[in-house]
Amino acid sequence: MGKYLLKRLLYSAFSVIVAIAIIMVLVYSLMPRKYIFMADPLFSKQLNNQKEVYMHQKWEEYGYLDYVPYTDYLTELVRQGTITDEVRNSVSNIARTESADSANVKEYVKKFTEYYESKGYNVIRLNAKMQTSTKVLTGGQQQLFAYKDNSLLMRMFNFFTKLVTIDNIHYVDKTIDIGKRGISFTLYDPVYQVYNADGSIAKKKFSPAIMGNGTRHKYLLYFNDKFPFIHQNLIKIGFGKSYSIEKGIDVFDSMTRSQGSYVMSGLTYPTGLSEQSAEDLHSATFLYGSRESLPAITARFSDDYTQVATIRSSPSRVGYSFTIGILATLIAYILALPIGIFMARYKDRLFDKIGTFYIVFITAVPALAYIFLFRAIGGLIGFPTTFILDPPRAVWLYYVLPIVSLALRPIAGLMRWSRRYMIDQMNADYVKFARSGGLSENEIFVKHIAKNASIPIVHNIPGEILFAITGALITERVYVVPGAGGLLISAINAYDNSVIVGMALFYAVLTVLSNILGDLFMAFVDPRISFTTKAR
Repeated sequence: MGKYLLKRLLYSAFSVIVAIAIIMVLVYSLMPRKYIFMADPLFSKQLNNQKEVYMHQKWEEYGYLDYVPYTDYLTELVRQGTITDEVRNSVSNIARTESADSANVKEYVKKFTEYYESKGYNVIRLNAKMQTSTKVLTGGQQQLFAYKDNSLLMRMFNFFTKLVTIDNIHYVDKTIDIGKRGISFTLYDPVYQVYNADGSIAKKKFSPAIMGNGTRHKYLLYFNDKFPFIHQNLIKIGFGKSYSIEKGIDVFDSMTRSQGSYVMSGLTYPTGLSEQSAEDLHSATFLYGSRESLPAITARFSDDYTQVATIRSSPSRVGYSFTIGILATLIAYILALPIGIFMARYKDRLFDKIGTFYIVFITAVPALAYIFLFRAIGGLIGFPTTFILDPPRAVWLYYVLPIVSLALRPIAGLMRWSRRYMIDQMNADYVKFARSGGLSENEIFVKHIAKNASIPIVHNIPGEILFAITGALITERVYVVPGAGGLLISAINAYDNSVIVGMALFYAVLTVLSNILGDLFMAFVDPRISFTTKAR
């Protein structure tokens, strides 16, 4: 068994890497990179030379290329001690045209050009665009920069190496003085203590936590009263940052963070300040110099661990999708399996014919059609047809139509396959031998036929559970469910390539996991199935 699992995992990992590599080639090579600005509201506001600079800056941010402005080159020379600040200031401003540069500027522009061209960069100089002989057009200022496209192999390497990151005490730059770096353990999490007006602790509350200094996150592990009760920031999964859908937010965070309105509660900050707030202090991350930027931050935080997320009232995208998906799956199995069994047992009778009609109808009619039909019927009855965050009435009402709509097709599929497997088993030779041995029809049906017919059906159970996390594309779009299903569609429409690649990896991993777990389930149900190789 162990050898089989290792082999399957290795093959699966290779398959996932190949699949993601193909998708990255498609979206980063065959799709023009300018498409990523189609959903960028700031792009249309850029004019003349500034638009070209903006594009290269964003392409660098999104991993397409390495972009180096002329001023950054001079700053690096200062850092290396090659030139002084005075020299940098005197040669940093290039003229509106190349011919108008001073002798000193020409010298350093030449050095910049030769240095980066020798490293394979393209050097671009954009002369000023003039409205009149003395007035520069808006955004038309002269520009000088170098850029070099990142290879697809490098992009793939960076993507896979950054999938999982482990926080450590060397995250904060070693040149920054933050006091003693290290990891500490406390039995009394400061977030949950009861404080006096002067900031001293009035009452201690037992709540263990592991905290870090020099790490990206202040809290590496902590407990609270929300499932799964134990939480960690030590190991983080990253699928890549979104360009436009949730700009700057990692795809994994977009899927897993809560939504809806803010949940306010009494909160005491590290400085002792108490107020009503929706901030989650357990999410605090390091941002150098942040305490000096705003007095409000200085009043709340005692160090630069000031970047915090907020607590919201509604589940995450994955939370909504999983809730709807898993309930639809349970309904499908609870209804479809008994119906399929009865259809097989009373083959060609009225009950079987009615069930067959339903199977044919659901299979033949496009999903979008019967979902809209069911949505219209549900709306007439009084059920909400549009899902909203923080609903004004009973939350469960908003789940009814999406769950039932999502369950319609799986019910038909399970009915069909359970009926087929049952009929196949009913005609098997071992059933005839069981009858000749004197077993009753009920004993044969329950002890032999039903058990053997369930084996292939069991294989799909892990896949149904895992894919409940991904959401249903059509159902969630029709009912406006804020789940994970619509994320991929939105990414494709907005040419948000990072989200496309991240979601593709998410789907690929779930697919291979569901296949492996399905095989294990079959082996558990049927002892005749073995994954070990026996010597001959």
